[in-house]
Amino acid sequence: MPQIQLPIFPEGTTEITNEIGFVKKEGQITYFNGHLPVFVHDEKDVQTFRMITSQFIVTGLVKQADIVKAFGVPSTTVKRYVKLYKEKGVKGFYKTPARRGAVILTPEVLERVQILLDEGKELGEINKITGVKTNTLNKAVHAGKLHRIKKKQILN
Repeated sequence: MPQIQLPIFPEGTTEITNEIGFVKKEGQITYFNGHLPVFVHDEKDVQTFRMITSQFIVTGLVKQADIVKAFGVPSTTVKRYVKLYKEKGVKGFYKTPARRGAVILTPEVLERVQILLDEGKELGEINKITGVKTNTLNKAVHAGKLHRIKKKQILN
């Protein structure tokens, strides 16, 4: 026959629910189920905080509102990370963020485009020759990475 466990927490515990609480001590946050510690992480480790609180919610130990109330985080943030946990699991919290691809305007490409500009070619023509988008070329001109030659004005 199962024995009922009283919700007795260690001293200094902040309750999330009647059964789950946490203590912040010496730079560590320890989560308790009653008097038993169930998880520990560094207090500055936001990824792990998001992961473990999402896990508590998904497994039914706490509700989203309990996390919002206990830690003062926005409910939309809690919902976002619960969704991440459901879709990608623990790995989703530690995935390296996607970075932009290789730079289009390498020094070699800039040199080639500048030669074409010096020859008097328009950005649309350079796009067809090099495959670099006209918008990218235009931004480079405005940023000062490329310069157009001034067309001579004919005086009447």
